[in-house]
Amino acid sequence: MTIPTTASPPTRRHSLVLSSLLALFLLLGGAARLHAQTIAVMVNGEPITNFDIEQRAKLNALTGGKAPDRKAVLQDLIDEKLKIKEAKKFGVDPTANDIEQSYGGMAQRMRLNNDQLTKVLESKGIRPDTLKQRIRADMVWTSLVRGRFKESLQVGEKDVATAVKETGEAADAEAFEYRMQPIVLIVPRGSPQSEFESRRKEADSLRERVTSCEEANTFFKSMRNAAIREIVVKTSADLPQSLRDILDKTPVGHLTPPELTKQGIEMVALCGRKATTVDTPKKREMRDKMYVQKYEAKSKAYLQEVRKAAMIEYPGGR
Repeated sequence: MTIPTTASPPTRRHSLVLSSLLALFLLLGGAARLHAQTIAVMVNGEPITNFDIEQRAKLNALTGGKAPDRKAVLQDLIDEKLKIKEAKKFGVDPTANDIEQSYGGMAQRMRLNNDQLTKVLESKGIRPDTLKQRIRADMVWTSLVRGRFKESLQVGEKDVATAVKETGEAADAEAFEYRMQPIVLIVPRGSPQSEFESRRKEADSLRERVTSCEEANTFFKSMRNAAIREIVVKTSADLPQSLRDILDKTPVGHLTPPELTKQGIEMVALCGRKATTVDTPKKREMRDKMYVQKYEAKSKAYLQEVRKAAMIEYPGGR
Protein backbone atom coordinates (compact mmCIF):
# COMPACT_ATOMS: atom_id res chain seq x y z
CA MET A 1 0.00 0.00 0.00
CA THR A 2 1.28 3.43 -0.88
CA ILE A 3 0.87 6.10 1.81
CA PRO A 4 0.51 9.60 0.34
CA THR A 5 3.00 12.17 1.67
CA THR A 6 0.64 15.15 1.36
CA ALA A 7 -3.05 15.64 2.04
CA SER A 8 -5.38 15.55 -0.93
CA PRO A 9 -6.95 18.90 -1.79
CA PRO A 10 -10.54 19.25 -0.52
CA THR A 11 -13.35 18.99 -3.02
CA ARG A 12 -15.57 21.97 -3.78
CA ARG A 13 -18.40 20.32 -1.82
CA HIS A 14 -16.06 19.79 1.11
CA SER A 15 -15.03 23.44 1.02
CA LEU A 16 -18.64 24.60 1.04
CA VAL A 17 -19.40 22.42 4.07
CA LEU A 18 -16.38 23.82 5.95
CA SER A 19 -17.34 27.37 5.05
CA SER A 20 -20.89 26.87 6.26
CA LEU A 21 -19.74 25.38 9.54
CA LEU A 22 -17.30 28.24 10.05
CA ALA A 23 -19.99 30.84 9.32
CA LEU A 24 -22.38 29.14 11.75
CA PHE A 25 -19.67 29.06 14.42
CA LEU A 26 -18.92 32.77 13.96
CA LEU A 27 -22.62 33.61 13.97
CA LEU A 28 -23.22 31.74 17.21
CA GLY A 29 -20.11 33.21 18.78
CA GLY A 30 -21.10 36.73 17.69
CA ALA A 31 -24.59 36.25 19.08
CA ALA A 32 -23.13 35.11 22.41
CA ARG A 33 -20.93 38.18 22.59
CA LEU A 34 -23.85 40.44 21.65
CA HIS A 35 -25.94 38.88 24.39
CA ALA A 36 -23.11 39.41 26.87
CA GLN A 37 -22.72 43.07 25.79
CA THR A 38 -26.24 44.28 25.05
CA ILE A 39 -26.25 47.81 23.71
CA ALA A 40 -27.83 50.28 26.12
CA VAL A 41 -27.43 53.42 23.99
CA MET A 42 -25.85 54.58 20.74
CA VAL A 43 -23.99 57.90 20.88
CA ASN A 44 -23.27 59.33 17.42
CA GLY A 45 -23.08 55.76 16.14
CA GLU A 46 -20.86 54.48 18.98
CA PRO A 47 -22.32 51.91 21.38
CA ILE A 48 -22.38 51.95 25.17
CA THR A 49 -23.14 48.47 26.44
CA ASN A 50 -24.62 47.20 29.65
CA PHE A 51 -21.19 45.74 30.36
CA ASP A 52 -19.69 49.25 30.10
CA ILE A 53 -22.28 50.49 32.61
CA GLU A 54 -21.56 47.61 35.00
CA GLN A 55 -17.82 48.27 34.78
CA ARG A 56 -18.20 52.00 35.48
CA ALA A 57 -20.60 51.32 38.36
CA LYS A 58 -17.97 49.06 39.95
CA LEU A 59 -15.32 51.73 39.48
CA ASN A 60 -17.55 54.42 41.00
CA ALA A 61 -18.31 52.18 43.96
CA LEU A 62 -14.58 51.57 44.46
CA THR A 63 -13.53 55.25 44.22
CA GLY A 64 -16.60 57.01 45.60
CA GLY A 65 -17.86 54.58 48.20
CA LYS A 66 -21.47 55.26 47.17
CA ALA A 67 -24.09 52.88 45.79
CA PRO A 68 -23.89 53.31 41.99
CA ASP A 69 -26.91 54.94 40.30
CA ARG A 70 -27.31 53.21 36.91
CA LYS A 71 -28.98 56.19 35.27
CA ALA A 72 -26.29 58.59 36.48
CA VAL A 73 -23.55 56.18 35.37
CA LEU A 74 -25.07 55.97 31.89
CA GLN A 75 -25.27 59.74 31.58
CA ASP A 76 -21.61 60.03 32.61
CA LEU A 77 -20.62 57.52 29.91
CA ILE A 78 -22.65 59.42 27.30
CA ASP A 79 -20.97 62.68 28.32
CA GLU A 80 -17.55 61.07 28.03
CA LYS A 81 -18.25 59.81 24.51
CA LEU A 82 -19.33 63.31 23.52
CA LYS A 83 -16.34 64.97 25.19
CA ILE A 84 -13.83 62.71 23.46
CA LYS A 85 -15.44 63.15 20.03
CA GLU A 86 -15.74 66.94 20.42
CA ALA A 87 -12.11 67.19 21.49
CA LYS A 88 -10.97 65.23 18.43
CA LYS A 89 -12.68 67.82 16.22
CA PHE A 90 -10.22 70.38 17.57
CA GLY A 91 -7.18 68.09 17.47
CA VAL A 92 -7.17 67.28 21.17
CA ASP A 93 -6.39 63.58 21.17
CA PRO A 94 -3.84 62.28 23.73
CA THR A 95 -1.63 59.35 22.82
CA ALA A 96 -1.70 55.99 24.56
CA ASN A 97 1.53 57.05 26.29
CA ASP A 98 -0.15 60.21 27.63
CA ILE A 99 -2.93 58.10 29.12
CA GLU A 100 -0.44 55.64 30.61
CA GLN A 101 1.48 58.49 32.24
CA SER A 102 -1.70 59.86 33.80
CA TYR A 103 -2.64 56.35 34.92
CA GLY A 104 0.81 56.02 36.46
CA GLY A 105 0.43 59.39 38.20
CA MET A 106 -2.80 58.20 39.76
CA ALA A 107 -1.07 55.02 40.90
CA GLN A 108 1.77 57.04 42.48
CA ARG A 109 -0.69 59.19 44.44
CA MET A 110 -2.03 55.92 45.85
CA ARG A 111 1.57 54.85 46.54
CA LEU A 112 1.35 52.08 43.96
CA ASN A 113 2.96 51.35 40.61
CA ASN A 114 0.99 50.75 37.39
CA ASP A 115 0.93 46.97 37.76
CA GLN A 116 -0.22 47.17 41.36
CA LEU A 117 -3.06 49.54 40.46
CA THR A 118 -4.09 47.20 37.65
CA LYS A 119 -4.18 44.27 40.07
CA VAL A 120 -6.30 46.26 42.54
CA LEU A 121 -8.82 47.01 39.79
CA GLU A 122 -8.86 43.46 38.46
CA SER A 123 -9.38 42.06 41.97
CA LYS A 124 -12.64 44.06 42.00
CA GLY A 125 -13.64 42.83 38.56
CA ILE A 126 -12.76 46.12 36.86
CA ARG A 127 -10.85 46.33 33.59
CA PRO A 128 -8.04 48.93 33.60
CA ASP A 129 -9.45 50.36 30.37
CA THR A 130 -12.55 51.44 32.31
CA LEU A 131 -10.43 53.82 34.40
CA LYS A 132 -8.28 54.84 31.42
CA GLN A 133 -11.38 55.84 29.46
CA ARG A 134 -12.46 58.11 32.30
CA ILE A 135 -8.96 59.56 32.47
CA ARG A 136 -8.99 60.24 28.71
CA ALA A 137 -12.35 62.04 28.85
CA ASP A 138 -11.31 64.22 31.79
CA MET A 139 -7.96 65.01 30.18
CA VAL A 140 -9.28 66.04 26.76
CA TRP A 141 -12.24 68.01 28.07
CA THR A 142 -10.17 70.06 30.52
CA SER A 143 -7.67 70.84 27.77
CA LEU A 144 -10.41 71.69 25.26
CA VAL A 145 -12.40 74.01 27.54
CA ARG A 146 -9.31 75.81 28.82
CA GLY A 147 -7.94 76.17 25.31
CA ARG A 148 -11.12 77.35 23.56
CA PHE A 149 -12.30 79.69 26.29
CA LYS A 150 -8.99 80.89 27.71
CA GLU A 151 -9.85 84.59 27.54
CA SER A 152 -13.29 84.31 29.17
CA LEU A 153 -11.90 82.15 31.98
CA GLN A 154 -9.37 84.74 33.11
CA VAL A 155 -9.94 86.24 36.56
CA GLY A 156 -9.19 89.95 36.95
CA GLU A 157 -7.11 91.16 39.89
CA LYS A 158 -9.70 93.83 40.72
CA ASP A 159 -12.36 91.13 40.94
CA VAL A 160 -10.11 89.09 43.22
CA ALA A 161 -9.42 92.07 45.48
CA THR A 162 -13.15 92.89 45.66
CA ALA A 163 -14.03 89.28 46.48
CA VAL A 164 -11.37 89.14 49.21
CA LYS A 165 -12.57 92.46 50.66
CA GLU A 166 -16.11 91.09 50.86
CA THR A 167 -14.83 88.32 53.13
CA GLY A 168 -13.67 90.96 55.62
CA GLU A 169 -9.99 89.88 55.37
CA ALA A 170 -7.10 92.05 54.21
CA ALA A 171 -5.82 90.93 50.82
CA ASP A 172 -2.20 91.74 51.67
CA ALA A 173 -2.05 90.36 55.24
CA GLU A 174 1.17 88.58 56.18
CA ALA A 175 2.45 87.78 52.70
CA PHE A 176 6.16 87.32 51.94
CA GLU A 177 8.49 86.45 49.12
CA TYR A 178 11.07 83.82 50.14
CA ARG A 179 14.47 83.14 48.51
CA MET A 180 15.58 79.63 49.43
CA GLN A 181 18.25 77.06 48.71
CA PRO A 182 17.25 73.41 49.30
CA ILE A 183 19.96 71.27 50.91
CA VAL A 184 20.20 67.51 51.32
CA LEU A 185 22.64 65.39 53.30
CA ILE A 186 22.45 62.21 51.23
CA VAL A 187 21.89 58.86 52.92
CA PRO A 188 22.24 55.90 50.50
CA ARG A 189 19.15 53.74 50.08
CA GLY A 190 19.16 50.74 52.35
CA SER A 191 21.33 52.39 54.99
CA PRO A 192 20.65 51.51 58.65
CA GLN A 193 18.69 53.90 60.84
CA SER A 194 21.91 54.77 62.66
CA GLU A 195 23.19 56.43 59.47
CA PHE A 196 20.15 58.71 59.34
CA GLU A 197 20.61 59.63 62.99
CA SER A 198 24.27 60.39 62.41
CA ARG A 199 23.47 62.71 59.52
CA ARG A 200 20.70 64.39 61.50
CA LYS A 201 23.20 65.25 64.27
CA GLU A 202 25.52 66.57 61.59
CA ALA A 203 22.70 68.76 60.26
CA ASP A 204 21.92 70.12 63.73
CA SER A 205 25.57 71.02 64.17
CA LEU A 206 25.66 72.85 60.83
CA ARG A 207 22.52 74.80 61.70
CA GLU A 208 24.41 76.39 64.59
CA ARG A 209 27.38 77.31 62.40
CA VAL A 210 25.70 78.58 59.21
CA THR A 211 24.57 82.22 59.38
CA SER A 212 24.40 83.12 55.67
CA CYS A 213 23.72 81.51 52.31
CA GLU A 214 27.33 82.17 51.34
CA GLU A 215 28.47 80.01 54.26
CA ALA A 216 25.89 77.37 53.35
CA ASN A 217 27.30 77.17 49.82
CA THR A 218 30.86 76.91 51.16
CA PHE A 219 29.97 74.09 53.55
CA PHE A 220 27.70 71.97 51.39
CA LYS A 221 29.43 72.27 48.01
CA SER A 222 32.62 70.84 49.50
CA MET A 223 30.94 68.27 51.74
CA ARG A 224 30.88 64.62 50.73
CA ASN A 225 27.42 63.11 50.11
CA ALA A 226 25.75 66.51 50.28
CA ALA A 227 24.09 68.77 47.72
CA ILE A 228 22.85 72.36 47.68
CA ARG A 229 20.44 73.42 44.94
CA GLU A 230 20.06 76.70 43.07
CA ILE A 231 18.04 79.48 44.71
CA VAL A 232 14.28 79.24 44.24
CA VAL A 233 11.84 82.10 44.85
CA LYS A 234 8.35 81.44 46.22
CA THR A 235 5.64 83.61 47.73
CA SER A 236 3.44 82.76 50.69
CA ALA A 237 0.71 81.80 48.22
CA ASP A 238 2.94 79.09 46.73
CA LEU A 239 3.65 77.32 50.01
CA PRO A 240 1.59 75.26 52.48
CA GLN A 241 0.89 76.85 55.84
CA SER A 242 3.15 74.41 57.68
CA LEU A 243 6.20 75.41 55.60
CA ARG A 244 5.35 79.12 55.84
CA ASP A 245 5.31 78.83 59.63
CA ILE A 246 8.78 77.23 59.62
CA LEU A 247 10.23 79.84 57.25
CA ASP A 248 8.75 82.73 59.25
CA LYS A 249 10.45 81.40 62.40
CA THR A 250 13.82 80.92 60.66
CA PRO A 251 16.23 83.90 60.67
CA VAL A 252 17.45 84.98 57.23
CA GLY A 253 20.74 83.26 56.44
CA HIS A 254 20.01 80.27 58.67
CA LEU A 255 18.83 76.72 58.02
CA THR A 256 15.39 75.25 58.70
CA PRO A 257 15.13 72.23 61.04
CA PRO A 258 16.29 68.96 59.41
CA GLU A 259 13.64 66.69 57.91
CA LEU A 260 13.94 62.98 57.14
CA THR A 261 13.14 62.11 53.49
CA LYS A 262 13.84 59.31 51.01
CA GLN A 263 17.02 61.10 49.89
CA GLY A 264 18.35 61.58 53.40
CA ILE A 265 18.25 64.64 55.67
CA GLU A 266 16.87 67.78 54.02
CA MET A 267 16.91 71.45 55.06
CA VAL A 268 16.39 74.84 53.45
CA ALA A 269 18.77 77.78 53.62
CA LEU A 270 16.65 80.93 53.86
CA CYS A 271 18.49 83.55 51.79
CA GLY A 272 15.87 86.28 51.87
CA ARG A 273 12.40 87.17 53.06
CA LYS A 274 10.50 90.34 52.20
CA ALA A 275 6.90 91.48 52.39
CA THR A 276 4.91 91.40 49.17
CA THR A 277 1.43 92.31 47.99
CA VAL A 278 1.85 90.72 44.55
CA ASP A 279 0.17 87.53 45.72
CA THR A 280 -1.06 86.26 49.05
CA PRO A 281 -2.54 82.98 50.26
CA LYS A 282 -6.00 84.58 50.47
CA LYS A 283 -5.72 86.08 47.01
CA ARG A 284 -4.55 82.77 45.55
CA GLU A 285 -7.36 80.88 47.28
CA MET A 286 -9.97 83.32 46.00
CA ARG A 287 -8.50 83.44 42.49
CA ASP A 288 -8.52 79.64 42.24
CA LYS A 289 -12.08 79.49 43.56
CA MET A 290 -13.31 82.07 41.04
CA TYR A 291 -11.51 80.31 38.19
CA VAL A 292 -13.11 76.98 39.10
CA GLN A 293 -16.53 78.61 39.18
CA LYS A 294 -16.00 80.10 35.73
CA TYR A 295 -14.62 76.85 34.35
CA GLU A 296 -17.48 74.74 35.68
CA ALA A 297 -20.12 77.13 34.28
CA LYS A 298 -18.46 77.22 30.86
CA SER A 299 -17.92 73.46 30.85
CA LYS A 300 -21.58 72.79 31.69
CA ALA A 301 -22.90 75.19 29.03
CA TYR A 302 -20.53 73.81 26.38
CA LEU A 303 -21.47 70.21 27.13
CA GLN A 304 -25.16 71.08 26.86
CA GLU A 305 -24.53 72.50 23.38
CA VAL A 306 -22.66 69.34 22.35
CA ARG A 307 -25.49 67.17 23.70
CA LYS A 308 -28.12 69.07 21.72
CA ALA A 309 -26.20 68.46 18.50
CA ALA A 310 -25.54 64.77 19.24
CA MET A 311 -27.53 61.74 18.09
CA ILE A 312 -28.31 59.71 21.20
CA GLU A 313 -30.43 56.61 20.54
CA TYR A 314 -31.81 54.14 23.05
CA PRO A 315 -32.53 50.76 21.39
CA GLY A 316 -35.97 49.64 22.53
CA GLY A 317 -36.54 52.88 24.43
CA ARG A 318 -35.07 54.11 27.72
